[in-house]
Amino acid sequence: MIEKQSTAGDRTTNRRVFIGSLSGSAIEWFDFFLYATAAAIIFDKQFFPSDDPLVSQMLAYLTLSLTFFIRPLGGVIFSHIGDRIGRKKTLVITLSLMGGATVAIGLLPTYEQVGVLAPILLILCRIIQGMAIGGEWGGALLLAFEYAPENRRGFFGSVPQTGITIGMLMSTIAFSLVTMLPDDQFESWGWRLPFIASIILVIVGLWIRSGLADTPAFRENKESGNVSKLPIKDTLRDHWRSVLVATGAKVVETGPFYVFATFVVSYATGVLDFERSTALNAVSAAAFVSTVMILVMGRLSDRTGRQSMFLAGTVLIALFSVPFFLLLDLQVNWALFAAVIIGLGIVWPPVTATLGTFTSEIFSTRVRYTGVTLGYQLGAAIFGGTAPLIATWMLAEFDDAWWPIASYMIALAVLSLVAVSLAGPVRRREAELLRRRGLADAAETVG
Repeated sequence: MIEKQSTAGDRTTNRRVFIGSLSGSAIEWFDFFLYATAAAIIFDKQFFPSDDPLVSQMLAYLTLSLTFFIRPLGGVIFSHIGDRIGRKKTLVITLSLMGGATVAIGLLPTYEQVGVLAPILLILCRIIQGMAIGGEWGGALLLAFEYAPENRRGFFGSVPQTGITIGMLMSTIAFSLVTMLPDDQFESWGWRLPFIASIILVIVGLWIRSGLADTPAFRENKESGNVSKLPIKDTLRDHWRSVLVATGAKVVETGPFYVFATFVVSYATGVLDFERSTALNAVSAAAFVSTVMILVMGRLSDRTGRQSMFLAGTVLIALFSVPFFLLLDLQVNWALFAAVIIGLGIVWPPVTATLGTFTSEIFSTRVRYTGVTLGYQLGAAIFGGTAPLIATWMLAEFDDAWWPIASYMIALAVLSLVAVSLAGPVRRREAELLRRRGLADAAETVG
């Protein structure tokens, strides 16, 4: 099936796939995380000013959270295109939408200039971003996974995951640079520069992706007439159990990530009085370490197995939830760097490196784009975008105590442990049901 059609021996093709999957993913996540970083340090003042700083910060995080619920919708729309028309066309559309919305954010008037229209326009742009990233991840993942040699799927599947940390690294570096401006200049126009400048990266990404063909697995499906007419219907009928497993797997990958990478900035600067540049530099260093570790963990998973690697990372996240805050509370720079680097750069990579490949292997080719996207985006919507909001609320509710947040992270880990442990029986059951329905070819492409 996939492996028979793979260009495993073609190093040029593999290199182009590697670059195409990574570059577009990194650019989209760069645009996406620009918003997350800005929500933590500037949007509360520019778009949601109020007499209570906590209310302003909560409103800024709310816009970050609300758009996560748009991601499943974007995922359904673009995965439909991806499973019916092709992975490549979908990736061009999503990258274009993300780039346009990001540049628009950099040009928006503030609340002081136009009143309530400013946050409305900001939310509209964020909705477009959410829809675009909803369709991007699955396409970038499958571009790598469906081209990969069978014995290197773990490594190839980890490639688009590094786009997350590379994008975050670029966004935090961009904001670290503009925060060096005097405060009045940063707040009036400096924060806009990274958003506007992102158009250059989008153009480069579109140029790189234009030279790629669709994946061997999709072309084989299309030639055999095994293309789903309504992928979302077939997914929910044949793979609803796998969607639940994928959603559960996403839980521990997304909630702790936003605590380690986004919430920590406002916690360190607002509660613990660290310098803003110090917190951003800690996240940048952690993102760099994480980028390398994701590729290492992905390659290692080709030897140890995806499920084993994922479960090991889940346990590590649970175990580090309390030490993470204990380190932060030391209120010294080295401890801040250690907490964020260990959290984001060491204990999180085994989970995120294997998430894409693990979930791809439990869906058949004909609905794989829809299946992995639906599970991923549902998990992100429920447990990802809400994490900074929940953490901020917990701080206010429990007088700046961090133990409820650590407990929350441990609960997310337990939920994912249960879901991923059920993946094997679910995959076998669904493959058998496909064979009974006369879809033996589809059943063979599961796993």
